[in-house]
Amino acid sequence: MKKVERINTIMRYINNRASFTISEIMREFHISRSTAIRDIREIEGMGMPLVAEVGRDGGYFVMNNSVLPTVRFTDNETKALFIAFMATRNQQLPYLKSRQSLAEKLLGLISQNQQDDLVLLNQILLFEGTNPNNPDLLELSDLPHPILEKLIQLLLSDTCLLLTMYEGGSTNSYPIYLLHLYREKSVWLIEGFDLMEEKRRILSVDNLTDVEPYPVNKRLSRKKIREKLSKQEEAINLVLELGPKAIAQFKKYHPLKVSISYTDPFQTRAILKTYVQVHHAEELAEMTSWLLFLGADIKIKELPKEMMEALQERFIRLGP
Repeated sequence: MKKVERINTIMRYINNRASFTISEIMREFHISRSTAIRDIREIEGMGMPLVAEVGRDGGYFVMNNSVLPTVRFTDNETKALFIAFMATRNQQLPYLKSRQSLAEKLLGLISQNQQDDLVLLNQILLFEGTNPNNPDLLELSDLPHPILEKLIQLLLSDTCLLLTMYEGGSTNSYPIYLLHLYREKSVWLIEGFDLMEEKRRILSVDNLTDVEPYPVNKRLSRKKIREKLSKQEEAINLVLELGPKAIAQFKKYHPLKVSISYTDPFQTRAILKTYVQVHHAEELAEMTSWLLFLGADIKIKELPKEMMEALQERFIRLGP
């Protein structure tokens, strides 16, 4: 019996009894004491509320009215979950180590026919980042930054952090009120408000060497941070009208901070308004390339002169 199948069977066995002992689990499932203890601990970790009874004849019992109802997935829901796992392989996502155990538990919940379908899907569906010769291979080079999981765990309890970064051969520290943690072009980025310099800042997780909570007595209130950010909001300097082809390109890729508003009920026309930091050479080059990526199905309503000059330089370099 496979581990996932055994644990699911043990859970049903436990749930149908008022109490049980490790010895009973060993006899019933023909497993060693150490295996039985590991299985029980894993079942506890999954959320089943077990209470241990001490003493010579002690064992375990399940707290009354505490077991969650069984979750059942439809055939299409199971395929949706499995394909989601496949599509996010080698995407520098956190918690990748849990992928195998999640897949095993999912397979343990479904029938043999459904399992066969998923095995077939795994063989014929390929996504970006998938090794066609070994679809199950997880490329080590595509694993996320080792501190990313620690960062996310801290963010669940605190958004004021002291970030230590290694940049240009030196180490710098930034006290940050975190606004967003996002991934763009396969790079994880931190957008935050610098509590020392009182300005918005974007930092790369790749440069992060340490993260810890920022001392409470040095923080600004959330209200004051929001007030300072609102005063620093940039004026819109790029306005475009998008046709259906440009909308399709927009959906393929767009910078995180850029959004569109549809202007007709069929979503075939849209308006795009944003701010481009024209004095930031890297952003100007990126937004100029992206404007060309949208294609000819756009109508320019407002465009910074620096961006116009950058477009003209591109066309001159291309030649006749």
